[in-house]
Amino acid sequence: MKKPHPMLAVLMFIYVLLAFAALWRTATTQSYDLFTLGVFPVLYGLIMRRYWAAVVLKIYLVIQTVALLALATAAVIAYQITPEDVKVIFQGRDIPISAIVISALVAMSFQYWIAFSQKTKDYLKQAE
Repeated sequence: MKKPHPMLAVLMFIYVLLAFAALWRTATTQSYDLFTLGVFPVLYGLIMRRYWAAVVLKIYLVIQTVALLALATAAVIAYQITPEDVKVIFQGRDIPISAIVISALVAMSFQYWIAFSQKTKDYLKQAE
């Protein structure tokens, strides 16, 4: 298997987009963190088919999971205190919380599915 399987290729494309977004965020805010810049070693490892790429991908997923759990915990606490203030507004539009939760669950499930897929393991094993 010289090329990544289609779902891994989709994940790699998404990570390329995230890498550009991370560079833009770093340039505009003059700050960086593991959540935004952690995508670079993952992407490099997957593209170059390094043996450590699977481990780094799983660590990056753990960082994403912890960040989402912290955000969800803060949202639940805020909702308990003042439910009318818990809103997500983007460019003047109110985004429903349920849509955000579903999107986050789908995105994380997709990444975990790819990370623990046998095809991904086979793709990275062939690089050895």
